[in-house]
Amino acid sequence: MDAERFKLLKELTELQGISGAEGRIRDFLKGHMAPHVDRLETSPYGNLFGIKESSVHDAPRLMVAAHMDEVGFMVSHITAKGLFKAVPIGGWNPAVVSAQRFTLQTVQGDYVCISSALPPHLMGSQKDSGSQILDQVLFDAGFSSKEEAQSYGVRVGDAIVPQVETVKTANGENIIAKAWDNRYGCLVLLETLQAVSQEFLPNTLIAGASTQEEVGLRGIQGAVHTYEPEVFFAVDCSPAMDTRGSQEDQGHLGDGFLLRIQDPGMLTHRGILEFVTDLASTHDIPYQPYFSKGGTDAGAAHTMNQGIPSGVIGVPGRYIHGHQTLFNISDYEAAKELLIHLVRSFDRTSYQTIIDAI
Repeated sequence: MDAERFKLLKELTELQGISGAEGRIRDFLKGHMAPHVDRLETSPYGNLFGIKESSVHDAPRLMVAAHMDEVGFMVSHITAKGLFKAVPIGGWNPAVVSAQRFTLQTVQGDYVCISSALPPHLMGSQKDSGSQILDQVLFDAGFSSKEEAQSYGVRVGDAIVPQVETVKTANGENIIAKAWDNRYGCLVLLETLQAVSQEFLPNTLIAGASTQEEVGLRGIQGAVHTYEPEVFFAVDCSPAMDTRGSQEDQGHLGDGFLLRIQDPGMLTHRGILEFVTDLASTHDIPYQPYFSKGGTDAGAAHTMNQGIPSGVIGVPGRYIHGHQTLFNISDYEAAKELLIHLVRSFDRTSYQTIIDAI
């Protein structure tokens, strides 16, 4: 990955935007998507999609969707001492929350804060419990009272977002960052749109990012209702479970993109699986079959309208839904190559072949 592309990835992953507060991500995407689509549309719920019309008669409508939001917290109470109780936004492992640096986003500006943690000397019987309960964690920005915190613009409902610098690992093959779930999807969309910017596609491409995926696949439902795609692909990050070294574990870094077969909310359409595997085989793109314990926007999209054939083009990341995710550059490159070929080749014949495979 060259310096210019790493700079784009670094900017995108270091931007902060939890569910319901995705404006910074949306503004960034707008600026980068606008030159490569016919028009951009923002919904009242905050979704952002670019439309690239096809000149082909009866071209199929293809939707490719990332999501903007990342996991974090939201202020639910300001204590008399000027600390904050908060509710988790998205799924968190309690063991990774304490003693971390966050950004508190307020109407008057951003402030550094940290999550509370008892030193081991004071833990007593809690020492062996292994984790704090999320509703017991406090966030501390150094204010001395509730009144002082409020004077700096702190309000109930403010976002608390992980603060992390994006870096490469020593061998240059991996990257450590926050929010790869799902700035991966945002980045692969940007690079795909750039790659096909001057091309005539055999489909009408509806590409963009939804809001509030991490709290219930909410934003995408309005987008699917609005654009009525005939086929839907989510581009999203999933947990890599390869640290034990067992080949039976799912999601190995460096083994290619993830082709999701099943998750609790979706059985991937048989025609979609065959279409993607054929593309990957034709272009010699490495991929991994993947069974997931979590869902994506495809889980909502595929049940809407009359039923939409849907799939997920993913990448694995270690330690997602926390401050740090470690991911492999080659997996991202495989996903990007596959998505570019998919967008370039998906036509009415492809659609009919997918439908006939059910």
